[in-house]
Amino acid sequence: MFIGLLIVVVLVVLFIFIYNRLISLRVRAQNAWSDIDVQLKRRADLVPNLVETVKGYAAHERGTFDELTKLRASAQRGDGGDVQARAETERQITAMIGRVMAVAENYPDLKASANFQSLQHDLADIEDQIQLARRYYNGAVRDYNVMIEQVPSNIIAGSFGFKQAAFFQIEDAADRAVPKVSHALGPSTFPFMSAISHLARSPAVE
Repeated sequence: MFIGLLIVVVLVVLFIFIYNRLISLRVRAQNAWSDIDVQLKRRADLVPNLVETVKGYAAHERGTFDELTKLRASAQRGDGGDVQARAETERQITAMIGRVMAVAENYPDLKASANFQSLQHDLADIEDQIQLARRYYNGAVRDYNVMIEQVPSNIIAGSFGFKQAAFFQIEDAADRAVPKVSHALGPSTFPFMSAISHLARSPAVE
């Protein structure tokens, strides 16, 4: 009788521990996604200013500017919580921003303007923050997904509707490549390009 009661108590305690752990990991992943979303919105807020600044010197690139504006609007509408769809939209935004920055290479007066230089540094800083937030999120998702798959937590996860979360990653590194600027300009001339290239090379999960 005592042994049976002890087994029941142990099982209840184990259940509570595993269930609370699953909840904790899921909340951690959700909060980490919120951090990514904040940085992506910060970047999106800079897009109109970037477009208007560069457009004043390169109006013939209107197709590029219009596409970037449309992508920004798409990202702001959201993807119904679909992380992979959001990642694809942001991949395209990253590539289009890279194209706009490359266009600026041809206009010395634009590169020398205080507004453009401020945008460069702001974008470079945000790309660094996106990279850090993405790594943290993917690490949180990895821990959560592993917990869902492990025995015996997988039994509780399946019984209570815990679903695996999606990683926030860009599928093909080649697709993320942005136009290169002249090496004669030096790496500090386009800090955003250095940051975005580093982001493209970095692994999705660390």
